[in-house]
Amino acid sequence: MNAITAHHVTVRYGEVLAVDDVTVDIGEGRVCGLLGMNGSGKSTLFKALMGLVRPDTGEIRIMDRDRKQARREGLLAYVPQSEAVDWTFPVTVSDVVLMGRYGHLGPTRRPRRADKAAMRAALTRVGLTDLADRPIGELSGGQRKRAFVARGIAQDARLLLLDEPFAGVDTKSEATISDLLRELRDEGRTVVISTHDLASVPELCDEAVLLQQRVVAHGPTNDVLAPEVLARTFGVEAR
Repeated sequence: MNAITAHHVTVRYGEVLAVDDVTVDIGEGRVCGLLGMNGSGKSTLFKALMGLVRPDTGEIRIMDRDRKQARREGLLAYVPQSEAVDWTFPVTVSDVVLMGRYGHLGPTRRPRRADKAAMRAALTRVGLTDLADRPIGELSGGQRKRAFVARGIAQDARLLLLDEPFAGVDTKSEATISDLLRELRDEGRTVVISTHDLASVPELCDEAVLLQQRVVAHGPTNDVLAPEVLARTFGVEAR
């Protein structure tokens, strides 16, 4: 079963064509890089996968479910860009991770023992146990990313979408996140990383999608990052 099935997806913002006739199938248990320059449609495609924007044409299925059903079942989690988060909001790191348990809470919406145990286990996996009670806004960029990855782990999501996960991240956090994403893949989960930083892709990603409004290339990472493909897409000589 595919984690993502997107066929002939087109998204417009008024007269602006953001994503044009995109078709991609991504199997389970993969780390996939979604590559492209700023304005290539990466964030729009993520929003379409999440159900935050409605495609003008096309169909999207998540784990063979429609997007609404997939969200209701907690199958997909989203790690946003730093710029998309209000870091002044008064919540702690543990509060952020517990948000991933919302779909598991009972009628009272109060965290139970199992929810708190899932939160603690997720914090342990991302190395943030000692910062559980720290306000999220006081963390470094890399620690914030790790907290949102922990939220997805606590949610038990089968598909994680990470938007520019290594932007503004220190070397230690980048290594921690990369190792963790590989572990999640080995557990059968699917990870899709949106990035314009090609340097981090070859060692981490099993496959890549090169996007320029349309899908330019999709396949094994080394094939997609071939110099002639990058030159055709970005109009520069690649080494």
